[in-house]
Amino acid sequence: MKLVNFKQAGPRAGALIGDRVLDLAAAAPFLPDTVDSILCRGILQQIRNIVDNAAEIDRAHFLPASSLELYPPVLRPGKIVCLGLNYAGHAREQGREPPDHPIIFAKAPTALTGPYDDIVIRPGVEQVDAEAELAVIVGREGTMIPEDEARGYIAGFAAFNDVSARRIQRGDKQWFRGKSFDTFAPCGPCLVTPDEIGDNAGLRIVQRLNGAVVQESTTADMIFGVERIVSFISSAMTLMPGDIIATGTPAGVGLYRDPQVFLGDGDVVEVEIERIGLLRNRVRAPERD
Repeated sequence: MKLVNFKQAGPRAGALIGDRVLDLAAAAPFLPDTVDSILCRGILQQIRNIVDNAAEIDRAHFLPASSLELYPPVLRPGKIVCLGLNYAGHAREQGREPPDHPIIFAKAPTALTGPYDDIVIRPGVEQVDAEAELAVIVGREGTMIPEDEARGYIAGFAAFNDVSARRIQRGDKQWFRGKSFDTFAPCGPCLVTPDEIGDNAGLRIVQRLNGAVVQESTTADMIFGVERIVSFISSAMTLMPGDIIATGTPAGVGLYRDPQVFLGDGDVVEVEIERIGLLRNRVRAPERD
């Protein structure tokens, strides 16, 4: 099952079925308006029942996917928790040993933006870099989650771009501000439930910059797998429905290329993950007034 938040007089929840989106609230008026609310109410199974019987629903409730403006699959996550140094190749390109436990940091929820929205670089912000990542979207509240139970707390997966202002990140000597500018977290295009993904440990993940591949790997190169990550984070903080966990990036980010490659005005960044979909974001760097 693939769920989206789309724009129609405000955000509305939809199910992506082929090349069309089922307007869930139109098909079943008792449903909440957004994917966020669906997760908070714990009614994914009810949504699945509707999607499984989509052939019986009035075709007027189906909209062409290509005509819709998509929001992130979660509009207002309580938190975005990210992992650093979680791909073996990314550790090697820095000349570092793999960590012995997940390295986590926060990204402001206000950095979140849609799968096709612009990435806006504010005046004076330099050395902006993109990072292709697999995102986990939490489906229910949990704390101290055992690793072998972690999958039951996952609502689904999405593609994620952890955009970073490297000069600020290094100058601040911590990562929060450099990672948290508005629009520095494109996410989507949809929430894909675990049954659609199957084994999440071998998904192809690619970043393209202006059509050229700059990152290409699979999630098999992750040092810590999804279930380990969910369990580790929940040992420190309660996970809530709609929280986003970005699971780290493969080798090839601009900071560690030779020569270095950073984002500039007019660039187009794509992040694509097998069985999930594509983010495509144009970079805007307005001149200072």
